[in-house]
Amino acid sequence: MHTLFSRLNATFAFSLSVLAFLTLLFALSTSYKDYGQLVDVQMKVIKSFVRRELDYNIGKAHNDLGVLQYNLDADMEKLFDWNVKQLFVYLTANYQTKDNVVNQIVIWDHIINRGDPGKVNLVNKSPEYYMWDDGNGLLGNRNVTLNLSINIIPNAGFLQKALAPTSHTFQFPDKYADIELEATVTIKPSPGTLLTIASTQAE
Repeated sequence: MHTLFSRLNATFAFSLSVLAFLTLLFALSTSYKDYGQLVDVQMKVIKSFVRRELDYNIGKAHNDLGVLQYNLDADMEKLFDWNVKQLFVYLTANYQTKDNVVNQIVIWDHIINRGDPGKVNLVNKSPEYYMWDDGNGLLGNRNVTLNLSINIIPNAGFLQKALAPTSHTFQFPDKYADIELEATVTIKPSPGTLLTIASTQAE
């Protein structure tokens, strides 16, 4: 005859097995979705120029520093189904150079939790992070593409990555700029560091 402890142990083990099986089914129910197609996004670069600056991160070398002002309007509310807990959204600038086939720089990121507004509207936004090139690959580059990517953190299952179907391609000028942004530019080069550059147009 089974003891009370043996029966409780068997019931608990069976309950965990059922819970694990149901969690697997729930995770599979959203694994097929292409979340990227559910994003409605519009973006446009308003102003762009390149400066030749001293990059202390890799020694005292002068490298290209890209500066932008852009608009971003994105609606991601349709991404929040029952299995989405959080979205990590980031905007990247992608381009090619003679030395590197793939160059990808994150210029903005944002976290959207369940219950938060799923729409983002940025007007005349400057990059949050420095857009450094490890040489002179930005000057005269005519094929720089902005892409909006989303990491989808689920309640159950694996993390999924989605790419918004709309991108925007722009070019940098052929000459280094003698002007800087008229507005104050706040840039976050790395977590924990905040630099502010205030400049005006040169006469």
